[in-house]
Amino acid sequence: MPRTGVAYLPLHGGTAPRWLFERMVLLSRQITLVIVEEFGPGEMLARLSDPHWFQAFGCLLGFDWHSSGLTTVVCGALKQGLAGLERDTGLLIAGGKGATSRKTPSEIEGAAQRLSFEPGPLVYASRMAAKVDSAALQDGYQLYHHTFLWTPQGRWAVVQQGLNPEARYARRYHWLSDAVADFVVEPHKAIISEEGALTPAGVGLNMVAAEAEDCRALSARLSHEPPEKTIREIRRLQSLELPSHHHIHLADIRAERLEKTFRKAYEANPRDFKQLLGTEGVGPKTVRALALVSDLVYGARASFRDPARFSFAHGGKDGHPYPVDRPTYDRSIEVLRRAVHRARIGRTEKMHALRRLTAATSA
Repeated sequence: MPRTGVAYLPLHGGTAPRWLFERMVLLSRQITLVIVEEFGPGEMLARLSDPHWFQAFGCLLGFDWHSSGLTTVVCGALKQGLAGLERDTGLLIAGGKGATSRKTPSEIEGAAQRLSFEPGPLVYASRMAAKVDSAALQDGYQLYHHTFLWTPQGRWAVVQQGLNPEARYARRYHWLSDAVADFVVEPHKAIISEEGALTPAGVGLNMVAAEAEDCRALSARLSHEPPEKTIREIRRLQSLELPSHHHIHLADIRAERLEKTFRKAYEANPRDFKQLLGTEGVGPKTVRALALVSDLVYGARASFRDPARFSFAHGGKDGHPYPVDRPTYDRSIEVLRRAVHRARIGRTEKMHALRRLTAATSA
């Protein structure tokens, strides 16, 4: 059973200095080339989908362990470092931060024309990963970064990040195609979070939780009802005092503004929640409204469980966190160490990289 995974990082402003970023581009390229040569591109996808390994990789490249900027800079360095090497590595990268993330589908399609592979399933995977983490999982973090990595054979990974400026944290979501049995049932890969950054119990809506199966099914069936009927139910709920366990309310939802979306869903006649979520225009408020109608009117319980399971333990001489499963993590880090030793970079750069890795991961 794949394990759901997220990582939380304190928000840090600013960007990496140009000299540092250029060094990260070079080092990330050389490390990736070594790993791909030894293990294949699929292994690189698997490593990047592991939040522990990803964090250590960023530290090796020269970024601060705790910074939320590690995600965007590491993904940007990889994208730039591997550009033009697709045939050598078997790895392609699309997306990025802000407006660049919205170019992901067109970047996938452009690569498909150059390298002759079918883009449809990859574009779908990218869109569904973003849709799940923005609409089906409503945890208080707004997505602002989406990087999609894949092989022409159809394996893929997603690294995306959302921010919660009030909590002063960013949350990182990791996906891996090999671990996704269903896009709307516990689809993420691995689990990690920083202590204190978890969404409080009962806050948020988790429609990809295994225990929300009935709520997902009923939400899809409700979309088959005439929109006017669903809107009446929403307005009725808005006039009631909700049970104390419901921390997601309908107060910010204007039912009449959802009518157009309900109409689209009604005409699309989705067979299940996955198709409903993929319907154009269906976003967080639509999902939330249908989930609460399903729960409060028909008794199909929604889930308000935060998807995080484990947290960093704090250790090491610098107080840096390290994962609970230390033996597995140590084996993963050894892959990085071997890659640094074999990388085609100068001796001084190798020494600095290894020191950064040791400082970030030693207990």
